[in-house]
Amino acid sequence: MENRLLSVLIVGCGNIAGGFDETRPADAMPLTHAGAYVRDGRFRLAACVEPDSERRGRFARRWNVEEAFADLDRLSGQTGAFDVVSICSPTDRHAADLDAAIALKPKLIFCEKPMTNVGDRTRQAVDRCRREGILLAVNHTRRWDPQVRRLREDLSAGKYGEVRSVAAVYNKGVLNNGAHLADLLLNLFGPLSVVWAGPATADFWPADPTVPFVLRTETGLPVLVGVGHAADYSIFELTLVTANGIVRMEDGGLNWQARQAHDSSTFSGYRALSAAVSSPGGYGQAMLNAVGNIHAALMLGEPLLSTGATALAAQQLCEAIRSWPAPARNQDTLQ
Repeated sequence: MENRLLSVLIVGCGNIAGGFDETRPADAMPLTHAGAYVRDGRFRLAACVEPDSERRGRFARRWNVEEAFADLDRLSGQTGAFDVVSICSPTDRHAADLDAAIALKPKLIFCEKPMTNVGDRTRQAVDRCRREGILLAVNHTRRWDPQVRRLREDLSAGKYGEVRSVAAVYNKGVLNNGAHLADLLLNLFGPLSVVWAGPATADFWPADPTVPFVLRTETGLPVLVGVGHAADYSIFELTLVTANGIVRMEDGGLNWQARQAHDSSTFSGYRALSAAVSSPGGYGQAMLNAVGNIHAALMLGEPLLSTGATALAAQQLCEAIRSWPAPARNQDTLQ
């Protein structure tokens, strides 16, 4: 079996590329692409691309990147030079960066979400990667969160009994942050249809407002999603009301709470809920798990846990929410 370091090109040198890890302790779980590749140890950062010269230089020095370039055009002749291309640039540059990355013919592209601003353009990129034989991973981080994966398995096994309802809250844009929630819900509950969407609030990006909405699963389970305002604080939480108790994901998955149903000691014949038991979540492990999954996909042929197809489904759901009430052709169940 081949035993070499996989070469990586990182496009965009901002926070998710490496900035969030710049000043964190060396033993902290990585939150970024560069931090995860370095911590994993089976990759080498061969090159980075960033138009801002100061940011580019700082990133290259911090992560010991071998070569640094101002734009992707400088790499147009290096077809096949990289095993992995990580796209960490701003969303409005993703479409062009995906085109350039595909032209380089890497084995795999690891793209931040949303892949592009428009679902049809995302579909084109997904289709092109498939035709070119390029694996495509998209950073819907909770796909690699072990706590979320365990919840999905437990729900399938009936550990919590019947799920009665689902509630969630998010902010900072129905596409940019809501796509994480859409992907999480699709992962846990399967196909979803839009029942209602409320008034939009531009709490961060004017072109991507935050919208409250109601979804329904194929079995009729209601999913109610409220909103916060990004100017107040970040919020991303999920609550499942089940026959056996309540499970709640807090702080984006950094923390969880559970309350178990039991016979009431106060009211004979009634069932009640226990006090909440808190536990740390697995969100902090997600980026390291993501690059581990990427390595396994490339070297062992294992399936990617978050793909262009799953990301496209999440984006289509977000677009259906944003355009509600939609024409009949857009009201199909999304999966």
